[in-house]
Amino acid sequence: MAKENPLIELKRAGQSFWYDNISREFISSGKLKEMIDNDGLLGITSNPSIFYKSIKNGKEYDKHMAELFKMPGVTPKDVFYGLEIKDIVDAASVLYPVYEQSKGLDGYVSIEVDPNYASDTQTTISEALDLFKRINKPNIMIKVPATKEGVEAVRELTAQGVNVNVTLLFSVKRYEDAAIAYIEGLEESVKRGNSIVNTASVASFFISRIDTAIDKIFDARINATTNPDEQKWIESLKGKAAVAYAKSAYQSMVALFSTERFLALKPRGARIQRLLWASTSTKNPAYSDCLYVDSLIGPQTVNTMPHETVIAFKDHGKVQRTVDKELDEASAVLDDMSDLNINLDVVTNALEEDGVRLFVEAFNSILELIEDKKSVL
Repeated sequence: MAKENPLIELKRAGQSFWYDNISREFISSGKLKEMIDNDGLLGITSNPSIFYKSIKNGKEYDKHMAELFKMPGVTPKDVFYGLEIKDIVDAASVLYPVYEQSKGLDGYVSIEVDPNYASDTQTTISEALDLFKRINKPNIMIKVPATKEGVEAVRELTAQGVNVNVTLLFSVKRYEDAAIAYIEGLEESVKRGNSIVNTASVASFFISRIDTAIDKIFDARINATTNPDEQKWIESLKGKAAVAYAKSAYQSMVALFSTERFLALKPRGARIQRLLWASTSTKNPAYSDCLYVDSLIGPQTVNTMPHETVIAFKDHGKVQRTVDKELDEASAVLDDMSDLNINLDVVTNALEEDGVRLFVEAFNSILELIEDKKSVL
């Protein structure tokens, strides 16, 4: 008897498998449709880094780019959005049957607003509305960085019926802020007399980068002590902080979307803002290459996997409900970190700043690449 595909099994455990990858060739070759049919793929996320690689490494964008360059007064950003929007529209069309069959739960494609405005609420709102209207597909999500200003934008965008993927979440506190902003946006939408039946959102909580940052601190503490018992204790904590913290975020999601405030919106068709596990590739080769999938499976969650994690999990992933299991152990890890005077707020604030910086660099690199291509084409 053939082994069941673990990617398909995830759905039975209440988790949606999304793919953190997009390219024109992936869509036009039929590979996207193939993954939907054979691997249970239910959505796609994209970011500036993914598009940079696709545009830089392939020739499939050159003809379209050359056409866009002919438009009067066109800027590199106009060209990029032209290229990107075509891919997003095409991917959304392929995923639309998933959207319909799941009654709007899945089938989404995410596109990011210009991260240069991550600290500008109004411009983020304007850009997001513009993208949402230009694409004009019910199954797209606009990715908004979860800076303080970005969270404020989430509230207004939700009120206007925009599907938002709140991205670059590293702290439980900021996640809670984003979830409350989503609920407030739904309430405001109802006040304005709008339907909220088709308004959806996910909150993208970044996993592996937390372990990368915390493990460096653990290594420094190990090197700073000569006590073998202390060294052994700290060593035992490595690779556990991110999953423990993510489980804490999941508990917050369960609590926030069980409140009377949210439940009052349910009869109007309000949807839970699901937690989406992002950055789920394993950076440390000493850890399982499925660590950030195996450990966080459960209802009302999404895992958006990069290609290498998809391959690994399909081959040897273990599907069982884990996201709300062994909570005492997860709590103990966070307590141990507190005993070691490791301030998670300081770590996650730095990760947020670094995440925004990397997104800005990737976005601006695309514009430079397109400017370079202009002279060649």
